Amino acid sequence: MIIIKKERGNFIVSSLSVKGLQISPSATLEITSMAKKMRESGINVISFGAGEPDFNTPNYIVEAAIKAMREGNTRYTSVSGIPELKEAIIHKFKKDNGIEYKQDEVMVANGAKHILYNAIQAICNPGDEVIVLSPYWLSYPEMIKLADAIPVTVDTNEEENFSIDLDRLEKSITKKTKAIIINSPNNPTGVVYPKEVLEKIADLALKYNIFIISDEIYEKLIYDDNIKHVSIASFGKEIKELTITVNGVSKTYAMTGWRIGYCGANKNIISIMSNIQSHSTSNPNTIAQFATLAALTQESHEINEMIEKFRERRNYMVKTLNTIKGITCNNPQGAFYVMVNINNFINKEIDEIKINGAKEFAKVLLEKAKVAVVPCESFGTEKFIRLSYATSLENIVEGLNRIKFFIESSLEV
Repeated sequence: MIIIKKERGNFIVSSLSVKGLQISPSATLEITSMAKKMRESGINVISFGAGEPDFNTPNYIVEAAIKAMREGNTRYTSVSGIPELKEAIIHKFKKDNGIEYKQDEVMVANGAKHILYNAIQAICNPGDEVIVLSPYWLSYPEMIKLADAIPVTVDTNEEENFSIDLDRLEKSITKKTKAIIINSPNNPTGVVYPKEVLEKIADLALKYNIFIISDEIYEKLIYDDNIKHVSIASFGKEIKELTITVNGVSKTYAMTGWRIGYCGANKNIISIMSNIQSHSTSNPNTIAQFATLAALTQESHEINEMIEKFRERRNYMVKTLNTIKGITCNNPQGAFYVMVNINNFINKEIDEIKINGAKEFAKVLLEKAKVAVVPCESFGTEKFIRLSYATSLENIVEGLNRIKFFIESSLEV
């Protein structure tokens, strides 16, 4: 692709960034945008696309932000975050995750996504390989490519509840492997990796001297009493030095728009990440940092109430989806997504549209049933769609009724 621009009367032809052209747009944002446009035109669309809680940010957090503004805390801060928030993060990691960090081992950024981007930029050199487990969050491979590194996928299977095949994982490690990204609870599968599996991943990281990027943004959103979140960095000093533990407040505290993420890691990694941030965005939003300080230091019943509602929605969605002819889904242990297997409909046609994969299925579902779902090609698999239950139970009931009617009246299994 080229662009033509005029400079001092002369036309100059210049190339666009090859790296930039290789980055895929977000399927999640794309489907959300399509649904929004349909709504704006007066069409009643039920959306299962958004990856954000539908609850308001708890009032005590909002009040902390207002207080910060009234007290004049609206100026630049240290690039890596205010000291008070760093201390709160240190306390949180110790209390919740059993990991001890110091001030120079933690930092704050503009969302957990920004933390992940900074981390990959900080550790990768051109040609390095970073292992991601498929299905994966769609931004991991794109972030890796932006660092001139190479994403290497290791598949997990629905039949095994998307658990990690450790032999397959080890066989994917080469001399170029720089890191493994793990995400537990997982987006999009909802799986929570058990302690014994994480311990074996830690052994592999130590054996081959590779980094672990542990994305733990959904750690509080677990719905079964026998399932516990475990941080891989808590297994000892050696693995802690190789691990970048990523978290944030977007999901647990319904603070997606506040854009605050944080991490703990070796101080040398944190230093590089902070330098990268200093030349890209500078400090995270000052007011949002004070709001996050309140989120991490004050107890609130609202969080537990939100989790209970997510549990109710998950249970209804999974039960109902598995009654629809031709589709199946596993029971997710955490996060707020359900992976739905639509393999029975691939290579079939509806209204002269051939369903080659999840993208066509999602498009037909949006156009015909007025339901927005996320196709999972960008997550590493073409035979699944992802439904978020971060919406009201009323919307879930109506949306699933539409899906059921559409599938059972329009498609043959």
